[in-house]
Order: sequence, then structure tokens, then C-alpha cells
Amino acid sequence: MGALDGKVAMITGAFGGQGLAEASLFAREGASLILTDIKVGALQTDASANDALTLEHDVSSETQWSEAVQRGLARFGRIDVLVNNAGIYQPAPLAATDADLYERHYRVNQLGVFLGMRTVLPAMEERRAGSIINIASGAGAKGTNGLFVYSTTKWAVRGMTRSAARELAPKGIRVNALLPGLIDTPMVAIFPKARNDDFVGRVPLGRIGEAMDVAQAALFLASDASAYITGAEIPVDGGYLA
Repeated sequence: MGALDGKVAMITGAFGGQGLAEASLFAREGASLILTDIKVGALQTDASANDALTLEHDVSSETQWSEAVQRGLARFGRIDVLVNNAGIYQPAPLAATDADLYERHYRVNQLGVFLGMRTVLPAMEERRAGSIINIASGAGAKGTNGLFVYSTTKWAVRGMTRSAARELAPKGIRVNALLPGLIDTPMVAIFPKARNDDFVGRVPLGRIGEAMDVAQAALFLASDASAYITGAEIPVDGGYLA
């Protein structure tokens, strides 16, 4: 028996990195899946053998959010879990951050999370149950050189998570955040190996994180094992923020 048997989970940014790991693990744990991404390709994951609806989806578009949720409801009749995983990461210090770069991060990392929570809300309210998992970042928990706008949007995700958790708890809906540290995905491959090795040297557990480490934490928050947890922020960072 899987931890998500009978549940329907919607995961954004599901065709790479952490989202792909979440999709694969959730499928193995019995969930039916609504998997979205800005560009949908071949789904090379355990989710491909599961009951999965795949959708091309720009999370910064209110219209596309509405369409994606409606198609998911038409297919499965319910949405029990939302993982707001989609994000962009284009490092730049404050002096090199122009309005366009700021806007791109805001629309995906911040506006996209807001739209996701608001759009699934009626379906979860109807069942008086649901788990929303927002992927924030360790960069949204401390000042971080060279990540000005990325860090800014992830701080905002933490604030939205806490506010939504308090508002939605009386409706049976839980809202939590994950704060990944350095995770071995294409997102961190843009940095030189020496820079990443230096960062790993400051991680108490002494290794870079794997996408499955984040997926396992998301699975816990999606499952009934976390039924009394809402408004939490869980670092998945090997102890870096400790």
C-alpha cells in the first residue's frame, strides 16, 4: 500500500530536476498525477506507467492555471495535493539585476505560487481537505550574495506559505514549504565545480543533495503522515541552515 494511494497530486515543473523526482516517487506511492511544465517532453519516469495527465503550462498565466486545474478535475474529479515546484534561477547581484530579470523571477517563482494556491483552492475547499507544498529555498532564509532577485522571490514564498496556512487551516487545507539547499540538478550545473565543492564543504552532512531528497520530504508533506503539520518550513539542505 502506497502513502498516496487514492490521492491526486498536481506537480508543476515536473519534467526535470526536483519535479521529475517528485513525479516518479509520487507515482510509486500510488498517486494519480497532473504533471505540468512550460515545455512538455517525453516523461522518463515511473510516472509514465501511472495514471498521469501531462500538460504544457506557464505558471505565470492565470488563464493557463485555470485551464490546467479544470482539465485535471475533468480527468480525476479531485485534486488532493499541489506541489508548486516550477521555478527559474538566473543568478545576478543587485547591481546587475534589471527590471526584466526581476519581472521574470517574480512571475514564475512568486506569482506562479500565488496563482497555483488560489486556483486549486475551490476544489480543496469542496472536499475540506488538501495539502499544498511550496518549494522555497535556503536562499530565501538568509542573505545570499549574487542571488538578489531569486532570493527575494523565495522569501516571498515563505511569507505566502505562512499566511495561507493560517487562512486555510479551518478549511482542512494544509500549506507547507520546503527549503532545498544545494541540490544536484541542472540548475546548479551553471556554476563552476570548484564553487559547488566549496559550498558542499560547508554542509554539515558533507554532500550535495539529491533531487530525491527533496521528493521524499514532499512525499511526507503530501501524505497523511503529516496531517497535523501546517505552516512549516522544512530545510532539505544537509544542515546548512542549522
